[in-house]
Amino acid sequence: MAEWAKQLAGIKGVMLDISGVLYDGGGEGGGVPIPGSVEAVEKIKASGLKLRFCTNETQATRGKFVAKLQRLGFNILVNEVSAPAPAACHILKERNLRPHLLVHDDLVPEFDQLDKANPNCVVIGDAADNFSYKNLNEAFRVLIGLENPILISLGRGRYYKETDGLKLDVGVYMKALEVFYSLHYVYLLCASCSK
Repeated sequence: MAEWAKQLAGIKGVMLDISGVLYDGGGEGGGVPIPGSVEAVEKIKASGLKLRFCTNETQATRGKFVAKLQRLGFNILVNEVSAPAPAACHILKERNLRPHLLVHDDLVPEFDQLDKANPNCVVIGDAADNFSYKNLNEAFRVLIGLENPILISLGRGRYYKETDGLKLDVGVYMKALEVFYSLHYVYLLCASCSK
């Protein structure tokens, strides 16, 4: 124990990924905690270290995502979590971009404060069932109609694991839109678990 404390000397904070590290998503209850993860979060918080969380989650607002984690037993607050959608909103506001959204319905409220009329970019996230031919083609048409097409992807993972198995992730669909021509795009990654 003394050796462990010595190695941590000078460390002021810890950042933890959430999906696949603290819990596995999916299933009827929206996911299950990975054994020992709830207790690990409590121990880190009790240690006095500053604790923050990051996620690639793009199927829910940060508030809904944190509420789900709290129901699973985690002591996590919204302001402790960094996620792609709020970062994208910051970039969109800063650059006066009006997004066409290809995202999950539950994520749309994150973009409520933005002008989406006459889009001059496309924002893509893990849209799940919204990844239809019609919706992908609509995003493609927005991009191909722009002089300087901008595709902002909320991740680039190829797949991820839920309790019911592997799922295609946003990177597959991002590549489908990217392959047609040269794009000016931004990857917004909050976690290191991209496959």
